[in-house]
Amino acid sequence: MATTNPYQQPVGEPVPDWTARPQPPRVSLDGRACRLEPLDASKHAADLYDAYRQAADGRDWTYMSSGPFADAAAYREYAERIAASQDPLHYTVIDLKTQRAVGTLALMRIDPANGVIEVGFVAFSPLLKRTTVSTEAQYLLMKHVFDDLGYRRYEWKCDSLNAPSRETAARLGFQFEGIFRQAIVYKGRSRDTAWFSVIDKEWPARRAEFEQWLAPENFDAEGRQRRSLTAIRSAQAASR
Repeated sequence: MATTNPYQQPVGEPVPDWTARPQPPRVSLDGRACRLEPLDASKHAADLYDAYRQAADGRDWTYMSSGPFADAAAYREYAERIAASQDPLHYTVIDLKTQRAVGTLALMRIDPANGVIEVGFVAFSPLLKRTTVSTEAQYLLMKHVFDDLGYRRYEWKCDSLNAPSRETAARLGFQFEGIFRQAIVYKGRSRDTAWFSVIDKEWPARRAEFEQWLAPENFDAEGRQRRSLTAIRSAQAASR
């Protein structure tokens, strides 16, 4: 229902009890298959570099602002620098089966006053891609932002030409909002940026979908999913 002011102009929905959200703290987030830890180069850089070296070539870094890295020392220097940052705030994904670091992601463009935050710098190694750990890592961070910190909007942005990233955003339940043309220059080239988001009103449905997908009974003895996240979302939408 539209809201109007005394001049009969349409205005945004009131948020009468809103207060600024907290800055994300440096805490670990625990799941069944993985744990997110604040990036610590002394603990994580060696494992991360080894995990990234599993890739056959450097294509995973094409749409990243950094990388690929020539050697372990170059990656360690990068990890030390980003680990010191408060925004972006980088997390390491620890695979609980191996207890090894297999990728990173970050909270960034943190706007406590408006309750807006972005997930970015998603650098998942071949040991992490297309795994239960990958999805759970995204769920844990999104849950932390909405349930623990009370933010209103969770953003995903990527190069509009980065088809895998756009597909991942859609699979995770982000809503596509459009393209910002010539938004960034990086690695000597222009980037049009695709914007996606989940907002707080959508989060309860997204959370239920993630939890159904991550439930142990959704996987067979070989660890294969019985129902995809997309199928679960479609069934949930049909039942509402």
